[in-house]
Amino acid sequence: MKTTLQIENLKCGGCAATIKKGILAIHGVENVDVNLEESSVSITSTKNNLKEVKIKLSKLGYPEIGDKNTVLHKAKSFVSCAVGKIDN
Repeated sequence: MKTTLQIENLKCGGCAATIKKGILAIHGVENVDVNLEESSVSITSTKNNLKEVKIKLSKLGYPEIGDKNTVLHKAKSFVSCAVGKIDN
């Protein structure tokens, strides 16, 4: 099953690296593609785990467009971005 989500706060390759690492840790997720220009994440999974993916994205600071994008989400995305740059 392949799903694409539009997300908030996506800024750079560091953000993309953090998202990929976090989402790939979810059981059943086989592939994650992050499109910086479109602020989207495409997930290929063998399970119906969309709810779990959305929760993980929000916890990382990248909520789906239309969900609440609080100051806390923005702060988390800033930290996730920095960590992704270091790990990358």
